[in-house]
Amino acid sequence: MYAPNRNFLWTRVFVDELARAGLRSVCIAPGSRSTPLTMAFAEHDGIRIYPHLDERSAAFFALGLALATEEPVALVCTSGSATANFFPAIIEAHESRVPLLVLTTDRPPELRYSGANQTIDQIKMYGDYALWSVDAPLPESQPAALTIRALRTLAARAYATADGIGGGRKGVVHVNLPFRKPLEPIPVETDHADAIDDAGFDYAGAFTVMTGGATIPTVQQMQTLLALLERHERGIIVCGPKSLGENFVSAVAQLSQRTGYPIFADPTSDVRFGGHVQDTAVIGGYDTFLNAPPTWEAPDVVLRFGGVPTSNVLNSYLERIDVKHRVQVSADGVWADDTHRTHLFVHADPTLLCLSLSGRLPARPESLWAQHIRMVEAVTWLNLSQRLGDEFFDGQVVADLLDRLPDGANLFAGNSLPVRHVEQFARPSTKHLHIFANRGASGIDGNVSTALGLAAATGKPTVLLVGDITLYHDMNGLLAVRNCGVDNLTIVLLNNDGGGIFQRLPVSKFDPPFTELFVMPHGLQFEHVARLYGLDFVSVTDRETFRSAVDVTVGGRTPRIIEVRTDAAHDDARRKQIQQLVTTVLQR
Repeated sequence: MYAPNRNFLWTRVFVDELARAGLRSVCIAPGSRSTPLTMAFAEHDGIRIYPHLDERSAAFFALGLALATEEPVALVCTSGSATANFFPAIIEAHESRVPLLVLTTDRPPELRYSGANQTIDQIKMYGDYALWSVDAPLPESQPAALTIRALRTLAARAYATADGIGGGRKGVVHVNLPFRKPLEPIPVETDHADAIDDAGFDYAGAFTVMTGGATIPTVQQMQTLLALLERHERGIIVCGPKSLGENFVSAVAQLSQRTGYPIFADPTSDVRFGGHVQDTAVIGGYDTFLNAPPTWEAPDVVLRFGGVPTSNVLNSYLERIDVKHRVQVSADGVWADDTHRTHLFVHADPTLLCLSLSGRLPARPESLWAQHIRMVEAVTWLNLSQRLGDEFFDGQVVADLLDRLPDGANLFAGNSLPVRHVEQFARPSTKHLHIFANRGASGIDGNVSTALGLAAATGKPTVLLVGDITLYHDMNGLLAVRNCGVDNLTIVLLNNDGGGIFQRLPVSKFDPPFTELFVMPHGLQFEHVARLYGLDFVSVTDRETFRSAVDVTVGGRTPRIIEVRTDAAHDDARRKQIQQLVTTVLQR
């Protein structure tokens, strides 16, 4: 491999091995110190580059790409505070177990701790939010074959670790790469500039191939669970956030049918939507009907998959009921029970576990207890649908949006109110919808960029349902619509002029300072934002206009903001009114 100087030999070898390991996408923010790495990526045809001016937006865009593909995506930036702007997305990636390969570039060791310009301590700067942190060695002028092999091995190990090889948990790997000048492809006579046999032999694939496999349930795990499930006919399956894949959805549906246990499905679990809903007891109305005391006995078994549910109502119910057996199943061994009531923690592949259990359990008819829950679910949705159309408010907007989305579409729900509205108003359906949200750390930062990355990776119709404060937080990310060619995104903006989520808190009764210091009305005109970034814009005030705007926009190739102006206090009161009307019916 030829290179004009040591830095370019180093980065070309490193990037080449990343591509051989499987890397397909990189998000790059501009900078000087990162020049050798940026140009190495630019020279490699097998890796797609997504350019970003803003490091924070770049990181969340990469997060969206990785969410969609479930494969590591690389990030590149220069030294100094640029590296810190990756941190919010790194936190979310860690908490949500999303694979990111963070490649920061750095000043050489002699400039560290010297007061040199744009030099900060980047060694292990992301702390425990990175699965592995490496300070790469400086490029050498006359590298030995061993040195080059070590560099290739580093690239392979970094990619594989981010992808969950070695521990099962996907997440963030940080490689810090220092460079001395020159940073440009300037020939240096003293550097090794000839083609080198860096592997010691000819090869076509990766120099180092790293493989992993699923955690197969043990005999003891199977015996314990089989005995438990056979003994108890009253049980529920809870599928929380974090998609476990299409195979899991099919497998957990089979287990539900075999045991007669209904599935309480978080909208971001991928279990609430799909063909299996037709013949599986998938429950989605719990955020409404669990606000009243249940009219059925507590289950004997709660079998949990995925992360902590989005619904506070469901979490409160699960915490207060008296359950004999609480089982948590984790593919990567990560704890996800904030009530700390788990009786049995099972570290095993959820799909294999469900299939193995279904294959060994005798068929059991659905109990009267489970039938009662299904009846409550049906009555809930019947009454919600009857009441929602009475008055246009944000809950109605979300229900209509979900109803109008085409089969196979993506919906990214912004944090705060939007994801909670999706939780409450997303009725289970045989339509194949994929719901995403950044629920690891549940921040509002970077939601726009994550949705853009998701749209770019899938190419499918994608809708970002977002509040005004969340859009404001990541307006920089909208530049990716043009710079990264993302034309399949529709933004549905719930604009209540401030932090509407705070209307749900007791502090709302204390004004002042509630409006000034919590809601913080801003008066921003988002039509100007759309014009700045080249998006279409329409503002709607009624149901029919909204539905028409969704039908015209979603699935097309014209990025648009559909703004719905709302009143947070009014909408919260309306939601509570509908909820009370439904629960009153259920208590009769």
